[in-house]
Amino acid sequence: MGQTFTGLLRAVRARTGQGGGGTARPEPTAALRLCGDYLAGLAASGPMSDARQTRLVSAIGGLTTACGTDGDELFDALLRTGQRALEAGGETETRLALDIAVEATGLRSRSKGAWRLRGSALDALGRRDEAVEAYERHLALQQNPAAAEDIVRRIATLKDLEACLHEAAGLLPEADGTRLRALHNAPAGQARTAFAEVVRRHTAEGGGLADPGVRRLTTLYAAHRRLLDRDRMADPLLGGAEPLGVTALRRLVAGRSVCLVAGAPRIADEERVPGSALGKLIDGYDLVVRCDNLPAAGPRTDLHAVTLRGDTPWTGPVWNRRAGTRLVFGDPLPHWRRSLRARLVAGAQDRVGDASLRHPLDDPALLGEDGWGPRTGTAFTVLRLLDFLDAADRLDLIGFGLPGQLLPREREWVTARATHEDETEMRTTLR
Repeated sequence: MGQTFTGLLRAVRARTGQGGGGTARPEPTAALRLCGDYLAGLAASGPMSDARQTRLVSAIGGLTTACGTDGDELFDALLRTGQRALEAGGETETRLALDIAVEATGLRSRSKGAWRLRGSALDALGRRDEAVEAYERHLALQQNPAAAEDIVRRIATLKDLEACLHEAAGLLPEADGTRLRALHNAPAGQARTAFAEVVRRHTAEGGGLADPGVRRLTTLYAAHRRLLDRDRMADPLLGGAEPLGVTALRRLVAGRSVCLVAGAPRIADEERVPGSALGKLIDGYDLVVRCDNLPAAGPRTDLHAVTLRGDTPWTGPVWNRRAGTRLVFGDPLPHWRRSLRARLVAGAQDRVGDASLRHPLDDPALLGEDGWGPRTGTAFTVLRLLDFLDAADRLDLIGFGLPGQLLPREREWVTARATHEDETEMRTTLR
């Protein structure tokens, strides 16, 4: 795997073998030893091609470097390594994440991050009862209820899974019921397959769906299967939010003045000043568009656009800032759907963009333009979409002349189509 990888493996081995005098500082020696074993296994398996494994190896390097440093820095590196192991997704990596989490909770029993990691690793391994206990330890330490909504939802999902199995077991002979209950603490694939086999057998033996017991068993299986794949939602209808497609979006902006406001700190600071010229300028538009991270409170947002990033975008913070319309850009489709279920908040929006709007730039049914890669910014994506719809009476950008707001190719596109630019107002007019 190369000299760098070999050097890292040697460094990990050296750390696990060090001893003697010096300052007594608790270090995750068991975790380091397990990381060394993991690196040795990778070295024996040949070249790495998985980006998630590469990030894990990098995190292990950071953990090794942090040994002997400040306790907080070392502990953060330990949790980061565990999280990267969990994100890697394989069984070996998930078990490594659990082992790291166990040591982390041993080192700091009041670390909410360590207990969350432990719960997530147990959950991924199908050890759901233990996962609930770890999640509840996390909740007991969590001071910010908003940051724990996903954990509360996950605990409810795990309890619903158990309730499905318990009720289904009551419809079966004792031996089958006992086996079915045991599936609650089995890996998802095993639970899915075994439950399906029980349903097939009892459907054939019980006279098919004409039997009320068989119908109920089938309903419980469907609910269990759905919950294995997706967490429950407190409000599946999201407070009555309407799905928004391309045609509905065009109607929303038709004949209206629209401004897209940059997320630069300078813009936000000036806009917050009571009676500021910039604030009055933005308030004069019919539709105000903002992108990605929104402040907890502040000026109005009529349309919020956000792009999903990373391997697990559904784990990001929820979108709880009020917006009339929310557009979520992302691919692939399963990740997009899961992210909407996990991060949308009931009552935080009136309309949600549907799947037809999730990747407008390269969708052949919409723009279908080549050359706009995954690094394309959210602001440019929504700008290009609104320009393509050709429905707004006026389309302006506020603050995008500032450095860092657009990528070079995006800026070239804007410059080529701008009809007016006012540096005093930081406004660029496209139409």
